[in-house]
Amino acid sequence: MATKQADSPRRIVNRKARYDYFIHETIEAGISLTGSEVKSLRRGNAQLTDSFVRIQDNKATLHGCQIDRYPPASEQNHDPNRVRQLLMHTRELRRLTLKLQQRGTTLVPTSIYFNRRGIAKVEVALATGKKQYDKRQDLRKRDHQREIDRATQRRQKQ
Repeated sequence: MATKQADSPRRIVNRKARYDYFIHETIEAGISLTGSEVKSLRRGNAQLTDSFVRIQDNKATLHGCQIDRYPPASEQNHDPNRVRQLLMHTRELRRLTLKLQQRGTTLVPTSIYFNRRGIAKVEVALATGKKQYDKRQDLRKRDHQREIDRATQRRQKQ
């Protein structure tokens, strides 16, 4: 008797978002997908690099997210760069709309993943853009922390 192996949990992460933006808060939202998009996401074939979220008419939409075609779907395949609707409560949308009115704030998707029940979710962050000197300062902090970690590991081994 063969046992069914569970799919390894794939999380598509927008690493560039944390580099380019200050993240203030994150919100989990559902995403409206077709069948071939779900299969492609389970394989981990998606990119969030230049994607963003736009709110219009009490509807949130995900723009610029590329979910690659699923080859076995052939005729029923999807458009890889189509605009996808995000599923959020109306009160969340109203609250986010008010916060987006502040200068410099934007909504950026940070990751796409499947929850425990197997439903695709998008983690959306309310963020403000970083200046070039902020990015350099973050890199310096990260390098400094890496050096400290290496030194403590060497000390523990001795």
